[in-house]
Amino acid sequence: MKTVRFLTMIAAVLIGAAQSSCNSNDDNGVQDIEIPGVTFDGDIDCCSAEEALQVYKFLETVKIIPALTTTVDGQYNIFAYTRTGGFHTGYNDIFFVATKKKNGNYIKNFDIEKVTPLMYMVKMDMYHSTPVGGSVGSFDESRLAVKRGWISFLMNTSENGSWTLSYDIAVLGSKGAVSEQEIEVSALPEGQVWLKSFKVGDDAYFVSLADPTDWKTGANTATAYVSKKSKPITTPYAQATEQFTIEIDPRMPDMGNHTSPDNTPLTRQSDGSYQGTVNLTMTGLWRIHLTVKDANGNIVAGGDTENDGFSSLYWDVTI
Repeated sequence: MKTVRFLTMIAAVLIGAAQSSCNSNDDNGVQDIEIPGVTFDGDIDCCSAEEALQVYKFLETVKIIPALTTTVDGQYNIFAYTRTGGFHTGYNDIFFVATKKKNGNYIKNFDIEKVTPLMYMVKMDMYHSTPVGGSVGSFDESRLAVKRGWISFLMNTSENGSWTLSYDIAVLGSKGAVSEQEIEVSALPEGQVWLKSFKVGDDAYFVSLADPTDWKTGANTATAYVSKKSKPITTPYAQATEQFTIEIDPRMPDMGNHTSPDNTPLTRQSDGSYQGTVNLTMTGLWRIHLTVKDANGNIVAGGDTENDGFSSLYWDVTI
């Protein structure tokens, strides 16, 4: 059995069948930790020692969502995670990991498809979906056994409406699903608004700011996604194929609406995301006013000045 030497004094324990078994051998602060995926030589479905260690370390930074965990064909466990173990309005990353039930080894080759959030609106007795990322793919080259997708929830759970989430699974020739599992979506704290909508003709679009909780004073890379409302509205809202440019104007409403220099517009990247630079000169509430232009440079949203002389299309970010 192989082991990976991991410089830490803390014996971390993973959740459920994805748990790692730890040696108690301690050699001057160095522990030998057995990482799932290296238990059996020649297990080609699973990770190398190095890959398994990266997955192990990553899973210490997220929290499991028990309601979205399932078993496929009695052989494989599928786990879903977010950074907090829950969901909130606006943008949320969601991560998936598959393990072999018999030994806990991570599996690299599995697929998550048809991620479908649905909200039931009580008063209107109808359902609608919300913006969802495209295909769920490997998190990065060092963590192929972690799959990542995203969901941007339009509103929080309340007496007016509730959410369910479904997804399909394919793992090593077996198929399974999580069907209409009820989930709780919380409101973001005051001073955080990461999702806004705009219309172009008869079409509705949603612009989602990817989690800015790690922003700091100075220059920050801003990542966003533009999604188009589906027809029917119960189909997840896919990323818009139209190309836009999103100009940004950060202001501090609590400080006389002063701005900051050296910001750059968000432009579309090869993966469909939009990226630009937002420079924040101090801590506090920033209202990031948006002006959306089409591929020809025409303003299609946010060109009004109804909000104290600034665009009424904006995100709020507090750092």
